Amino acid sequence: MRGDLDGEESSIDDRPARTVSIGRTVLREQVKEVLLERILRGELKAGERLVETRIAGELGTSQAPVREALRDLELLRLVESEPFRGARVRAVSDEQLLAVFPVRRALEELAAREAAREADGDVSALEREIEEMRAAAVRGDWRSQLAHDLAFHRAVVELAANEALQQCWLVLGVEVSTAFAVYWTYFDQIDMVDFHLPIVEAIRAGDVARAGAEARKHVRRTEQVVRRRTRGSGRRIMSAAIGKTALDSAGAPEHDRN
Repeated sequence: MRGDLDGEESSIDDRPARTVSIGRTVLREQVKEVLLERILRGELKAGERLVETRIAGELGTSQAPVREALRDLELLRLVESEPFRGARVRAVSDEQLLAVFPVRRALEELAAREAAREADGDVSALEREIEEMRAAAVRGDWRSQLAHDLAFHRAVVELAANEALQQCWLVLGVEVSTAFAVYWTYFDQIDMVDFHLPIVEAIRAGDVARAGAEARKHVRRTEQVVRRRTRGSGRRIMSAAIGKTALDSAGAPEHDRN
């Protein structure tokens, strides 16, 4: 094959280097996705050190894609790093947590509205998460139910088919998972599942206005509970993983819906 500009034969010598670059980018994205899921699901606790060598060994990769993935997560505000101390899962203060709710209300309302437009009645991904939530609630597995609750909201965002919206939602990842952990100490677990049904029904019906309104109301309910829980506490909320301590100490969930 002749070169387009200089008339010389093109060489494939550069192709291996390009392949390596692409492979490294793919690895970086895979590592980022694994760590992202673990943070959002509460498997990695706030303040927990993220050691490059340990992560690389566990995932069977070099440190380079791990380091790059951690930088990406730092841009998403899920991870923070300090000189000579490395990277850690970011902790969230009450003030930071509460400041997120107006933004999250707007994002989730937009996501639900766009999902109602784009889904064409196909809400199977949402129904799967609700089934998993309900099964976890029946067996009293709060950790699994929380994970599927988060997955439900992420699925709504993905149904919206808007990459910019997805990125904005992910930036709030630590705050969202932390809010869920607080929220979960407040309501009956079966009721928690049912709270999602109006959103699903509106998206299935393609009712854009109702889907947005239901999503906004859902987030507002979470905000009201978190404000009650955090008012005057002066403490740092850590992450969804710390929620287990709150749940264990709280005993049975409260049923106050005022």
